[in-house]
Amino acid sequence: MFAKETYVQRRALLKKQIGSGILLFLGNDDCGLNYEDNAFRYRQDSTFLYYFGISAPGLSAIIDVSEDKEIIFGDELSIDAIVWMGAQPTLREKCERVGISEVIPAADITSYLHRYTSKGKSVHYLPPYRPEHKLKLMDWLGIAPAQQAGSVPFIRAIVAQRNYKSAEEIVEIEKACNVTADMHIAAMKVLRPGMYEYEVVAEMNRVAESNNCQLSFPTIATINGQTLHNHYYGNQVKPGDLFLIDAGAEVESGYAGDMSSTLPADKTFTARQREIYEIQNAMHLESVKALRPGIPYMDVYDLSARVMVEGLKAVGLMKGNAEDAVREGAHALFYPHGLGHMMGLDVHDMENFGEVWVGYNGQPKSTQFGRKSQRLAIPLEPGFVHTVEPGIYFIPQLIDKWRSEKNFTDFICYDKVETYKDFGGIRNEEDYLITETGSRRLGKKIPLTPDEVEALR
Repeated sequence: MFAKETYVQRRALLKKQIGSGILLFLGNDDCGLNYEDNAFRYRQDSTFLYYFGISAPGLSAIIDVSEDKEIIFGDELSIDAIVWMGAQPTLREKCERVGISEVIPAADITSYLHRYTSKGKSVHYLPPYRPEHKLKLMDWLGIAPAQQAGSVPFIRAIVAQRNYKSAEEIVEIEKACNVTADMHIAAMKVLRPGMYEYEVVAEMNRVAESNNCQLSFPTIATINGQTLHNHYYGNQVKPGDLFLIDAGAEVESGYAGDMSSTLPADKTFTARQREIYEIQNAMHLESVKALRPGIPYMDVYDLSARVMVEGLKAVGLMKGNAEDAVREGAHALFYPHGLGHMMGLDVHDMENFGEVWVGYNGQPKSTQFGRKSQRLAIPLEPGFVHTVEPGIYFIPQLIDKWRSEKNFTDFICYDKVETYKDFGGIRNEEDYLITETGSRRLGKKIPLTPDEVEALR
């Protein structure tokens, strides 16, 4: 939690941007894992955290812009709850710490909203991403779940604030990045043939928890790096395998880190692994060199893809003009995801609002395979925090599909590609802050080049 003034100032700026109406904030509730009292780890809604700073279930809030009122709706703990959970500051005390003086019982929000809507006043709300949010909006505002798109002016006003990270936010993000780096370094040191993936995951979890951190997303740690989001950890690592890790820590304040690394199961890469790894490394390093205010991140994505095509041409996997290949989408056989995304209180920051508002400023996204997965396209600005994570993958099912359809035969050397179907995938990822003059990596450096990785093995 930051100082009271931080939250007061954030709400004041939001009110100024919106101008009128009522702003509705839905906090997250507890969610049962397999029965009500055995719950998933509680995580407050990030926008609620950003403006109100209180991480507790059962809360909602209203900012009445026209009447300059700020209200939190929630209930004090009952004696039964205190017996199980222990004594803690009261809800009113928590609210006072963030500059909120008006606290109303949770159930009263229904009648409160009905009074305003009956007068024809507009209520701005955000797109719901949890079932209980959808039910509440239906109950409170009479909006069916299928029509709960959210208020575009509200979304855009919040994005206009949260996209630009303050100095105190950067401190928190960097804490998360430092722990994230330690998680990856620990995994690099411990991995050996014969281990199971879950043993590596356990070591990473130990690092996170020993630093009072949660995970910012479910860890990816796999010998099947060609599967972009592989959350299965039951495989035994064999000599000759590549091991791909994508993992991040979340600090107590809710801010995230997100890094990826790829390493050999053995102490060194094979000649073929190193060859492809060097190409992916060039994609990454050239992308980082290009980071600066004003450059559209889609241009950096295109740069990374052209670097990959030139590299794959050199080893006989692609052919033809690199710029043409990227424009037409042939590169996506090997690079089917984007270059990166915004990061902050969410590991994919504000993704619940929709990428079109966060990374595209309301402009439509491409529908081209690969390019459509680029989450950030707008020109970079000082204060943006985002990831850089190019990758190269050999996905057997995708290779078979494209070859059978004779896709991009002017660019792809399918006979050679067939011999790489057992290769897996490579991804390396760092987190960057855009500064007034360029960019700065956040967090400790994790091994990136093949020599750096092998030196740690």
